[in-house]
Amino acid sequence: MKIDEIQEALREGGLDGWLFFDHHRRDPLAYRVLSIAAERVVTRRWYYLIPARGEPRGLVHRIEPFVLEGLPGEMRRYASWQEQVEGLAALLAGCRRVAMQYSPECAIPYVSMVDAGTVELVRKLGVEVAGSADLIQCFEARWTRENLECHLEAGRRVDAIRAEAFRLVADKLRAGEPITEFRVKQFILARFADSGLVTDHGPIVAVNENASNPHYEPQPDAHREIRRGDCLLIDLWARLDRPGAVYYDVTWTGYGGPEPPAAVENVFRIVTEARDRAVEFVREAVSAGRPLRGFEVDDVARSLIRERGFGQYFTHRTGHSIGAEVHGAGANIDNFETHDERRIIPWSCFSIEPGIYLPEFGIRSEVNVFVGEGSATVTGEIQRELIRC
Repeated sequence: MKIDEIQEALREGGLDGWLFFDHHRRDPLAYRVLSIAAERVVTRRWYYLIPARGEPRGLVHRIEPFVLEGLPGEMRRYASWQEQVEGLAALLAGCRRVAMQYSPECAIPYVSMVDAGTVELVRKLGVEVAGSADLIQCFEARWTRENLECHLEAGRRVDAIRAEAFRLVADKLRAGEPITEFRVKQFILARFADSGLVTDHGPIVAVNENASNPHYEPQPDAHREIRRGDCLLIDLWARLDRPGAVYYDVTWTGYGGPEPPAAVENVFRIVTEARDRAVEFVREAVSAGRPLRGFEVDDVARSLIRERGFGQYFTHRTGHSIGAEVHGAGANIDNFETHDERRIIPWSCFSIEPGIYLPEFGIRSEVNVFVGEGSATVTGEIQRELIRC
């Protein structure tokens, strides 16, 4: 935990403190930011305040005084609910406005961890509650050099496995041998294990109308055979199996044959143009030093798809933050599911993945964009043509 950096960020944001709260490990962000040991049992409420100036302080239950062990500052104890309220009032003494894992109207669900009742209690004590989304970005979404190197290496391995998966399908189709979505999924997972990669779920291997379900995943008892003339979408994500590793997450699409129909080719061209326009928008803004927010990038990709007459078929945000979890805690590329006003900060990474999902088939093209100091880069291979299987 970097208290000096947190306090500087609090002062820049006009905040008197950052109040962390949890009960039964409902807020994983608090444990990661504060570096609280994962094995500690938590069955009672605790509070920890990092003030903009001065020493942090905490409030813990008498039967679980060890919960915040190792964190700096005095730890006051309580047992009854009356003592809890009194202790919280003492903890917040001198504060007028504090950040919590709260998002007004749940606009950013990834940060909306604190229950409404606790927010009401803090407000009842005369303290204004502000959202911590921007703070979380600084201490959760910002990568280190090691994170970046792990991402790039994962990308090299994932891109190779993705190419192998499409070759497997092409070989089977040319040989007239059966191949299913689920078989390709199993192949990818086996290659992940062989390559020192891990994933939390997936991958997505989907043909035709299944590819129009953005979260479709073939199951042993629910999958389709891949045939000539089918559209095929593969979305795969993984990270190195080591501490400090972050995810790499891409989607490519193909067609079972040498000549895709004009309708499929047209949708592919629109999707990839929307992807490229969004990437270029990010590059130009970062190079110019212009502040950039997640919703702005979504607008660029979505407006092109709307102009081409497919707006109603683009049914999710343009991209998501990427970190130690495939959907990270930083700014999302979103003005559709949410209005994400968080600034895209240096040393962060996100996906750009527009899609068009028609009743007959779906096309998505996904790349990862890393924002450094004054530049933005796509971190892996970029699909320019439909894969011919």
